[in-house]
Amino acid sequence: MTRKGLRIMLAGLLVMVAGYVLMMGGFSPDPNVFNYAMFDARRLVAAPLVILAGIAVVIIAIMGKFEDKK
Repeated sequence: MTRKGLRIMLAGLLVMVAGYVLMMGGFSPDPNVFNYAMFDARRLVAAPLVILAGIAVVIIAIMGKFEDKK
């Protein structure tokens, strides 16, 4: 694997981490009170799409043929 491929893979991993950060939260300080914030569009739609985009970038980094500049 080339340096460019490794950099692209690292970028994909960072995108995946960003997706997991988007998915965090939504807890309630009182366990007896239901919190509707866990059904937010950010957690149900945006975060999984960001994670899938990160996975796609990692797959491209693994499968792609990149040449280093010499």
